[in-house]
Amino acid sequence: MNTSSDRTLGLLLDGLDHAAKGQVVSVRDVLEEFGNRAITPFILLVALILVTPVSGIPGAPTIGAMIIIILAVQALTGRRKLWLPQILLRRKIAAHRLRRAVAWVRKPCAFLDRHSQTRLELLTVGPMRWMTLLVCVVVPSAWPVLELLPLTTSVGALTIAFFAFGLFTRDGLYVLLGYLMVGATVGAGLYFWFLI
Repeated sequence: MNTSSDRTLGLLLDGLDHAAKGQVVSVRDVLEEFGNRAITPFILLVALILVTPVSGIPGAPTIGAMIIIILAVQALTGRRKLWLPQILLRRKIAAHRLRRAVAWVRKPCAFLDRHSQTRLELLTVGPMRWMTLLVCVVVPSAWPVLELLPLTTSVGALTIAFFAFGLFTRDGLYVLLGYLMVGATVGAGLYFWFLI
């Protein structure tokens, strides 16, 4: 079981639901809900949203990629308070779409919460944390190009979600799962590249 009751996906999803109480919700609204010290949780939230059908909205993967890259770079540099440019803070989504996305991931997130705990902590701190954040910069950089390919960005977002969840909960097993997904994706890409 997760040893830290305030580090759960359920609570993060509750916050998203609360932020989506109006007709539309902006990135600024979500940021105000969680505060500007939540860099890793915010990366996790963006990745979770892009695992859902929201990734099929034109431009959503590109905006999500920009947010994740900017935040991961800030985490790499040791910044304590997250910052996003106004052009991203003003981005909006219909509140009903966000609520639907939250409902879409509720059950799998509850499963992850039940099966997370502090383990393989070496993968979540020090040089490994730095390397994982660096991968979180590299992986989304391809999303704007891949946006037209169905499910591609969702797979990438799931990878980032595993990384961020592992760092957030100090559960290195999920960081390891993220690296396995990166390896599988690179392997599949190379296979099809040489097949063509």
